[in-house]
Amino acid sequence: MPAKTPSPNQQERSDQTRRKILDAALSEFSTHGLAGARTDAIAQSAKVNKALLYYYFKNKDSLYAATIEDVMGTVVKTTAAILQHECSPGEQLLRLALNHFDRILSQHSFQNLMQQEMVRFQAGKSTALPIIARMAFTPLLEKVREIVHRGVRTGELLPVDWLQVLYSSFGANAFYFLSAPMTRMALAHESFEPFAASAIITRRKSALKFLGNALFVDRVHGANLARRVLASMPVPEIKVHSFWRKSL
Repeated sequence: MPAKTPSPNQQERSDQTRRKILDAALSEFSTHGLAGARTDAIAQSAKVNKALLYYYFKNKDSLYAATIEDVMGTVVKTTAAILQHECSPGEQLLRLALNHFDRILSQHSFQNLMQQEMVRFQAGKSTALPIIARMAFTPLLEKVREIVHRGVRTGELLPVDWLQVLYSSFGANAFYFLSAPMTRMALAHESFEPFAASAIITRRKSALKFLGNALFVDRVHGANLARRVLASMPVPEIKVHSFWRKSL
C-alpha cells in the first residue's frame, strides 16, 4: 500500500516540532559545541522526548549538520534580501557591510558556531565548514567580486582589489568584536566600553563612513550613500550584549 500523505494539520505539527528541536539545538550547540552538547538537554528544551528527537534526526551529528544548514539558510536569506535592493554597486557594498555588522551583533549563536567550527577545522575535525562555505561564503564572495568589478567599470568605485574590499569591510566588523577584550583593557584609562549602546552606534556609523570615503571616486557621493544606508537600516533591537561581555 502507498504511504499515506500527512494531512495539512499533521504536517504543520511536524514542522513545528522540527522547528522547536532545531531552535533548541542551536542554543545548545552554540553554547557547548558539538562535543559538549547533550541531546538530553536539547530534547528537554524543545519539550520533546529523545525518541521523537531521534525520529527527526538519527544522531547528534546529523542534528548538528541540520542545525548548521538551518542557521545558514537564515543568513543566506537576509543577505539575499540586501542583494535584491535596487541600487548602485557602491550602495550594495555598504548595505552588505552594515548587514554583516548587525548579524555579528545580534546573531550570537551563529557567530559562536562559526568560531567553534574554525577551531575544529584547524584540528581537522570540522564537517560543517564545507557546508557553510558551499551555502553562504562561496556565493557571497562571488557576488562581492561581481559588485566591485561592476562598480569600477561604471566609475562609481575606485579601481581597488575586490578581496581587499572584502577584508576591509567584513574583516573590520569581525575584528571589532573579537578584539573587544584587548581594546577595553588597552583603553581602560578612557573607560572604553565596546558594547555600550553609544559605542555600537558610533562604530556602526564610523565603519560605513570610512567605506564611503575609501571606496568611492566621488567622496561626497560615497558619504551621502553612507548616510542614506544608515538611515534606512536602523540599529537592530539587541539583547545580546551580555553574551559578548562574557569575554570582557
